[in-house]
Amino acid sequence: MIKTVKDIELAGKRVVMRVDFNVPMKEGKVQDDTRIAAALPTIKYVLDAGARSLVLMSHLGDPDKDAAKAKEKAEKDGKAFDLEKYLAGKHRMRPVAEYLAAKLGVPVTFLPSCFGQKAAIDALPAGSVVMLENTRFHKEETAKDEAKQEILAKELASYGDIYVNDAFGTAHRAHASTATISKFSAVSVGGFLMEKEVAHLEPMLKNPPKPMVAVIGGAKVSSKIAVLQSLLKTASALIIGGGMAYTFLKVQGATVGKSLVEDDFLDTARSLLDAAKLAGVRIVLPVDHVCAAAFAPDAAPVAVDGANVPEGLMGLDVGPKTLALYAEVLSTAKSIVWNGPVGVFEFDAFAAGTERVAKMVAEATGRGALTVVGGGDSVAAVNKFGLASKMSHVSTGGGASLEFLEGKVLPGIACLEQK
Repeated sequence: MIKTVKDIELAGKRVVMRVDFNVPMKEGKVQDDTRIAAALPTIKYVLDAGARSLVLMSHLGDPDKDAAKAKEKAEKDGKAFDLEKYLAGKHRMRPVAEYLAAKLGVPVTFLPSCFGQKAAIDALPAGSVVMLENTRFHKEETAKDEAKQEILAKELASYGDIYVNDAFGTAHRAHASTATISKFSAVSVGGFLMEKEVAHLEPMLKNPPKPMVAVIGGAKVSSKIAVLQSLLKTASALIIGGGMAYTFLKVQGATVGKSLVEDDFLDTARSLLDAAKLAGVRIVLPVDHVCAAAFAPDAAPVAVDGANVPEGLMGLDVGPKTLALYAEVLSTAKSIVWNGPVGVFEFDAFAAGTERVAKMVAEATGRGALTVVGGGDSVAAVNKFGLASKMSHVSTGGGASLEFLEGKVLPGIACLEQK
């Protein structure tokens, strides 16, 4: 288990903390503060413990990637592209700093760069909170060359006596502010959010309450195969839904119509089914579907009673027989991990399956099962259906939770001190 802020002396210390404030923004305003709220317990604890200063750092979007897209579009439209003008109101942390100040009820000083801020930070009164500009405005943050990363990491480390990582959402990234900084910090510990994420995800990987059922959905087998293989070691049953289910159904000889299938992964899917059989893990695939002739929000739903999808149709949700099967498997589960929707829940006509699964997982929590929801789309689904509070734990890290469940070592966790 990682050491956290509770395990060290903070009074009079300068703290530099990586948070995940990569929040949705619109016209300079925060649209969803879930990630900000998740970091508040650690922030408040550090301040209440008498830290000399607290310097917060985060990325916000991917400026390079977004600017490249905008430039390409401008050139296509025959317009001039001004990078400075484009970035002037985008990816900036100042509005986030102002939002945080209102939430905390204390001033948050915004500093316009991650470099050259030591004198400004040291001049602030005791107990000050600082927010640095977007870490990804500096090439060193994501540089593949570790020596380049170390330039920024060393600078960031100079702002604190203690490094705290409370950004689970970026723990799978080996970046200057998430991992490399620990090389230059005398003390590196986790925050409460990091501790909570590890405490809920680790049992699912190592020793979950049995029977454990994994519900794995989403569009593609390619993005979930590693997590499926990893969960074979601990799960009693794997429920496979979403677009990825059709690759498995095709392997089993079912017709799939126009449904999403990754032909390059048919052999991989076949191997997984064979491995599950050897391990005694039950695989649950759709036995009926809600289909449509086109992938569109206004497409007319067509009920298909059976595993075979007719020609000209694509599976966009699971049917009632499949949901009854899910209910039977989940009814005895002592632990459940859910990653990925079982249908196109963004389209109301094809959201019923994912909503019903969310309710089943919530019901399991109510009867004492340990339930963990991870992955951006699953989290969006439980939020959409108002069921997030009914789960044992809803992970803040999409890619990070997936890689954790794959059994990978996450750089942002590996760099922290252990108890």
